[in-house]
Amino acid sequence: MDKKVKFTAGRNIAMKIPPHQYDATVQFYREVLGLREISEHAPAVGFHFGANNLWLDRVAGLSQAETWLEVITDDIEAASAHLEAAGVVRCDEIEPLPQGMQAFWISSPAAIIHLVCKDSASWS
Repeated sequence: MDKKVKFTAGRNIAMKIPPHQYDATVQFYREVLGLREISEHAPAVGFHFGANNLWLDRVAGLSQAETWLEVITDDIEAASAHLEAAGVVRCDEIEPLPQGMQAFWISSPAAIIHLVCKDSASWS
């Protein structure tokens, strides 16, 4: 009997922002909304966003902001096979991951990027 793959929502949300909107976006979360900043991962800019972490990334070449989500799984290999069988588009070339990180990138049908990973503790 095959083990059912388990997925849960991760606590990290990444907003990819074009350079021409980046400073104003950081100011919005920092000064207008007054969210508590995450400072221990500088130079990365992040904010506590309820139970989640909101990371703001400046990305050259974008024309508009994108939101990326994190999904946690208990078995990265089974998750990969399950998603492939379901026809989910894998897009590992979207952004390099740290060496040894058990994770990969996928796109939802609505073109929302998701990081599927075994454990978010190494970067959250």
